[in-house]
Amino acid sequence: MLTVVKVGGAWLEAGGEAAAFNELAALSGELVVVHGGGKEISRWLERAGVPIEWVEGLRVTRGDGLQLTAMVLSGWVNKRVVEALTRAGRPAVGISGEDGNLLRAEPLDPDRFGEVGRIVSVDPGAPRALIAAGYAPVISPVSAGGDGGRPFNVNADEAAIHVARGLKADRLLLLSDVPGVLSEGEVLVEVDEAAAERLAEGGVLEGGMRVKVGQALELAREGVEVRIGDEGLLSGAPGTRIRASASPTHRN
Repeated sequence: MLTVVKVGGAWLEAGGEAAAFNELAALSGELVVVHGGGKEISRWLERAGVPIEWVEGLRVTRGDGLQLTAMVLSGWVNKRVVEALTRAGRPAVGISGEDGNLLRAEPLDPDRFGEVGRIVSVDPGAPRALIAAGYAPVISPVSAGGDGGRPFNVNADEAAIHVARGLKADRLLLLSDVPGVLSEGEVLVEVDEAAAERLAEGGVLEGGMRVKVGQALELAREGVEVRIGDEGLLSGAPGTRIRASASPTHRN
């Protein structure tokens, strides 16, 4: 079994302790990790005096913000995740979406988002080679520009979904600092397309979670098991399953 696990910046802050990395490293089968690092990016942008702006749950990235984002994600955060996994007993190697043209992107909407991209192609050769050599690839979502120029900042959930698709993964676990998709304080067992639309209209799905669920549905339509939750997913907690067609229910 091949599992792709996306670890968000919030999870790295709140749950990325040794015990959680031990559970991540102990997952059975082949493992690929895609990571974010939003809080660390924000800290460096503040230190550099670069304005922080969000639109529809996505970080606007312009000018110096792109260089700082690439340095933080593909450098500092990536190597911290590699070190933690390796220390936990899972040999890992860090790469970014730029390496081996793993992820190629084009501008999402330059006027609104700046140098934020959407992925247009995947070449899974690099992570496949690492897996064959016995390593867990750890992937930063910074992606190559389609014209070979400047890279793009890409949402880590989107990157994880495309990596999972390119590698033909069996499942995708989207880890954050919440136990799943919440409605009135309770975790939804399942969310399908119709339920996601209702939850968005009702204001339950907002910002980053709305983006996360919307992108997760793309992969669920292809039959891949997709779950959203906190580190409990690593030890068998169900979180919220994203399905192409289901009726959302609450778990007691």
